[in-house]
Amino acid sequence: MRERPVSAPLSGGRLSLRHGPIDLVIGADGPGRAAALQAAETRFATILEELCAELPLLRRPTAERPEGETARRMWLATRPHAARAFVTPMAAVAGAVAETVLSAMRRAGPLARAYVNNGGDIALHLAPGETFDTAIRAPDGREIGRFRLAAGGGFGGVATSGRGGRSFSLGIAESVTVLAETAAAADAAATLIGNAVDLPGHPAIARAPARSLAPDSDLGERLVVTGLGPISSAEARAALAAGLAEARRMRDDGLIRGALLALGGETLMLDPEERLAHA
Repeated sequence: MRERPVSAPLSGGRLSLRHGPIDLVIGADGPGRAAALQAAETRFATILEELCAELPLLRRPTAERPEGETARRMWLATRPHAARAFVTPMAAVAGAVAETVLSAMRRAGPLARAYVNNGGDIALHLAPGETFDTAIRAPDGREIGRFRLAAGGGFGGVATSGRGGRSFSLGIAESVTVLAETAAAADAAATLIGNAVDLPGHPAIARAPARSLAPDSDLGERLVVTGLGPISSAEARAALAAGLAEARRMRDDGLIRGALLALGGETLMLDPEERLAHA
């Protein structure tokens, strides 16, 4: 029997939506809250099916525009990076799913604040005067930083990528969190900045072809990180510096607004305009 989407209430008036690998936590405030949550549930019901219909296209670097709403968001978010790096629309899938659901919520009724959190990749709506706080944590649970995002700052998405996350990484970052105008843009950028945090040829880094771990991986035979042994603080800083350079280039190109990179107890931050409180 085909798995069906599952909806469940959470504490604080939040909503959980799950279907296959997609696991959303949704919050909303404002007069349109009830209608927005219903719209989220309705729109979510078909997203996975829509994506599966175009998976062969989405798993390869392509100039061909896909048909589905979420697939188009993925494609648009990754196209600006295609000339510089290997990237497929799948690099933006989590953020794009969150965006699609948030868009349906906003159409349903007026909201002061709303978010759709897809495993740490967050699509965000803030009406004038509203703010959103989010804590950034390392894989061991340590808090390594906080963002306070204000309405009007051009922040519609927060995404985190890195080694040990839900997808493969070519780099060794523990986490790379990116702020951008959209969740899909943040997701794609976090993936690519995380790939850039690296120490090529270092003996402490274990790698394997992506396809040997997941036969249908969009990364094919590219070597992904499967383990990391001890590295020095200086080496961690050097790897982070490579990622920060990539983040700075993306910011200068107008693709992201800020980033926080972490590895081995070291952090580097790109804070272009808004306040970024660093723990």
